[in-house]
Amino acid sequence: MKVAVITFPGSNCDADIYRVLRDQYKAEVDRIWHRDQLEKKYELVILPGGFSYGDYLRSGAMAGFSPVMKSVKEHVNKGGKLFGICNGFQILTEAEFLPGALTRNKNLKYICKTVTLKKGSSGNPVTSSLDPQKELRIPIAHADGCYFATSDVLKQLEDEGRVLFRYFGENPNGSLDAIAGITSKNFKIAGMMPHPERAMNSVTGEEDGKVVLDLILGA
Repeated sequence: MKVAVITFPGSNCDADIYRVLRDQYKAEVDRIWHRDQLEKKYELVILPGGFSYGDYLRSGAMAGFSPVMKSVKEHVNKGGKLFGICNGFQILTEAEFLPGALTRNKNLKYICKTVTLKKGSSGNPVTSSLDPQKELRIPIAHADGCYFATSDVLKQLEDEGRVLFRYFGENPNGSLDAIAGITSKNFKIAGMMPHPERAMNSVTGEEDGKVVLDLILGA
């Protein structure tokens, strides 16, 4: 699989997802600087976690106007897959690839901990192979991770089966409907706040990130 990982000024998880894809999935991975364009055809483009452009204005707001996003939009228009993790999810909403917004955590604090997720919508083809009762332990690290959308958008996400994951047990940031991640209407674009690339190591005892990335890469 050919994958592009976009690096913005302030990205700090691009190397993590790059190494996971290269070493554990044996993918052909390129790191693309924000000023450049996608010059190859990729099956998947990833917007990693971090603080793109220092999260000035709002988290992810400025990245949507980055030069590289022109070719990212062309990639999407041609049917390519796009995945945003944490700050990448924020960018996807700010650039209107996905609906809603990621707002300040309800406790107004930065949260860095491992949380429990479960499958979201039963009709989402990305997670169709995932047992709805399976609990996934995945880390989060964000200050602006509270998913917000209008009631109409929330209903649309439900009706169209577009909720990717939900927080289970504890809703750490106060996201509406405990939403931890969503997909686009055609299920080619996905975003989530938790970091699957940080749960890939038996040494830490957290390996559920592989379940998540298997689904994203195989969708």
